[in-house]
Amino acid sequence: MRPPLIIITGASSGIGAATARLLASHGHPLLLLARRLERLHALQLPDTLCRAVDITDRTAVRQAVAEAEQQFGPADAIINNAGVMLLGKMTQQDPAEWERMLEVNVKGLLNGIHAVLPGMVARRHGTIINVSSIAGRKTFPGHVAYCGSKFAVHAISENLREEVAGHHVRVITIAPGAVETELLGHTSDEAIKQDYQQWKQQMGGVLAAEDVAETIRFAYQQPQRVAIREIVLAATGQQA
Repeated sequence: MRPPLIIITGASSGIGAATARLLASHGHPLLLLARRLERLHALQLPDTLCRAVDITDRTAVRQAVAEAEQQFGPADAIINNAGVMLLGKMTQQDPAEWERMLEVNVKGLLNGIHAVLPGMVARRHGTIINVSSIAGRKTFPGHVAYCGSKFAVHAISENLREEVAGHHVRVITIAPGAVETELLGHTSDEAIKQDYQQWKQQMGGVLAAEDVAETIRFAYQQPQRVAIREIVLAATGQQA
């Protein structure tokens, strides 16, 4: 019997792409969502539907999910991985950057949940995995709006877990520390980017995207009766 459909947002690079490769290797059909369609196709994964979708477009997300479920059957899990990190000091940062983080990291997450949750509740089976950050549990300099968006991910996840636990739907939060991805490149403040790079070097290296992908798979592969509510992981050398 073929493993069930899994949906991954922000799948064109970093954690999303690593998770897609790993789950495909275990036979899962996939729906991959990202704005850069060519990057999704470049993964060349079997039984995979790739769609150029901005996670902030609720209608587009819902339509892509419906298309994938028609092709592969009901979604057993969604990995809400799409996110942006635009670091900056509040006195200097362009408010448009705050708005983009809230749109993607919070509203986009809710759009992903909204697209699959009614079906999961009706089937009394499913898993929602929200990729947050250690910055959703503690604060860091220059992270005010970003931390706010990731604290929201933790709160949404925990409250949703309470809401759907009685329907046998699992909600899992994955909170990585620093990871070697493209995320830092979104930040426009060059001084903050330099400081961040120095911080990574001082700790002797950071997580690889594949480390987080393996953690996601570990949490998902547990029996449905087992909900690992939250996993926090970081490079051993990361103190903060």
